[in-house]
Amino acid sequence: MPAGSAPLSDVAGYTVRAVADRLGIPIPTLRSWNRRYAIGPTQHRPGQHRLYSASDIAVLEQMLTLIRAGASPSGAAAAVAGVVPTAELGAWEPLLNAAVALDMQTTAALLTAHLRAYGVVDTWDLLCRPAFAAVVTRQLGGESCIDVEHLLSWSITVALHRHTPAPARTDSNRAVVLACTSGETHALPLEALRAGLAERGVGTLMLGADVPTDAVAAALTRDDRQSDAVLWSQQESTALTSAIRACHTVGSRVLVGGPGWDAVILPEFAHRLNGLGEAIDLIATPR
Repeated sequence: MPAGSAPLSDVAGYTVRAVADRLGIPIPTLRSWNRRYAIGPTQHRPGQHRLYSASDIAVLEQMLTLIRAGASPSGAAAAVAGVVPTAELGAWEPLLNAAVALDMQTTAALLTAHLRAYGVVDTWDLLCRPAFAAVVTRQLGGESCIDVEHLLSWSITVALHRHTPAPARTDSNRAVVLACTSGETHALPLEALRAGLAERGVGTLMLGADVPTDAVAAALTRDDRQSDAVLWSQQESTALTSAIRACHTVGSRVLVGGPGWDAVILPEFAHRLNGLGEAIDLIATPR
């Protein structure tokens, strides 16, 4: 607490002036957030000023972090109010509601809060994937949700990059190349894999969507280290075994992910990935 801020005890609480001094924001802003978003003192005794507890201040600190990351005050307030344990059913519903409303500020705030609290794998499995599944269900029911799907995909991509920027190249003896097969445009699962590996300190080369087979092979040969090639296919028409063989020919271990490979007979040297957590463990574990 800065000098001159006049805090009370942790049990009794902190005055609005003490909290404003601690967080470096104006008192009217704190009062506005309390009035508009119910973000503020949770306990009040009649006839006395409202006092902030340590947990109230922690919520405000999280809200400030989200705002400084680009969220609006309303979006940040929704995020800190909506963060729930990952085991709780329906944790993804606020994210879906924000996406349907095309509210990018709130989607960004919710994703940022979950990534900070739970990390990439749990956020992907328990927040992002269920939200996408709900969008698909709406589409199958005749609702036009392509705009929602694209906004949600873009919001997740941006949040993942903010949460885990690419780590600097290390002295690891392996290179990891991530690519969608030729004709495949769904690169978001590879973005989640990139972010999850970055959390583990593993750098990757992300080639993205619709990468020609010869381009993937060329990227693998530009690095003199042993390499892993991860090939993503969302649909059977883009599950190209020719890409697997080309990567194997240049000496790479080939890992494949996505439902496109489900109906394909894979070469015996190809490894199928089943789930984000398993893929991260497999790639991050030294061989």
